Amino acid sequence: MTNNVPEAISTAVPYVQAPLVYKGKVRELYDLGEHFLIAVTDRISAFDYILKPAVPDKGNVLNRMSVHWFEETESIVANHLVHADVDKLGGYVTDKEVLRDRIMVTKKARRIDIECVVRGYLTGGGWRQFVKTGAVNGIELAPGTRKNARLPQPIFTPAAKNDVGHDEDISFEEMQRQVGAELAGKLRDVSLRLYEYAHGRLKERGIILADCKFEFGLLDGELILIDELFTPDSSRFWAEENYALDIEIDSMDKEPVRTYLANSDWDKESEPGPLPDAVVAETTKRYREIYRRITGVTR
Repeated sequence: MTNNVPEAISTAVPYVQAPLVYKGKVRELYDLGEHFLIAVTDRISAFDYILKPAVPDKGNVLNRMSVHWFEETESIVANHLVHADVDKLGGYVTDKEVLRDRIMVTKKARRIDIECVVRGYLTGGGWRQFVKTGAVNGIELAPGTRKNARLPQPIFTPAAKNDVGHDEDISFEEMQRQVGAELAGKLRDVSLRLYEYAHGRLKERGIILADCKFEFGLLDGELILIDELFTPDSSRFWAEENYALDIEIDSMDKEPVRTYLANSDWDKESEPGPLPDAVVAETTKRYREIYRRITGVTR
């Protein structure tokens, strides 16, 4: 790891000699035959738009953070990671240095089309639901619970995955109908265990894990964790020193981008213009800082 900022990449296609099978907002999935190759780009999205330019070092940070957590939680649940060593990819890559730190070779699992969300604090979409209904995904909370309050126990609030548009919040009962009671129970229990583990580990580092989401798959009938894990793109991190009730807490992620767009004259109905250099640089700094605080390693 160094303090040099590498050039941002918006796609890994020029550097991978394998079929591209899926392109998400940030990740690209390539078929290596027995395994998949996941390349994490530096693309950044907000308000359902992929923005320009890409943010240097973002993909490297996200990928290394996922690798860190996959290795740390494998005693809780198996995961899809085979290795993250670009030097083992041989002729599949044309520029190892460009892809170093931003790839994972993974097992091929069948994705379960449920996003497994755990909330330990009442904020974000959970808070908006509570204000309207007094409940989150059908789970009733104590009247008068305040914004950002820590919940007595973390709650499991799943969503049905939708590759087009937003995922749909569903009750646990609906999840049982969709995937079966046994699998739904396993997904809930493992998700809660993962949250509790990471919440404790992060607290040691002065970070609050407010909520997070997981994706799982099935491999030979066994449940495994896939995609990413406890990154700023899949989790809401708060610096403990910024925690307070009844306010908007500045989360440790792409908040500089959201703040810039919210305060600009962008109409939110057309593709936004390029991000200013200062906003891009601050966002890179944010991602590097959360990586340092979590892993103790400086990029």
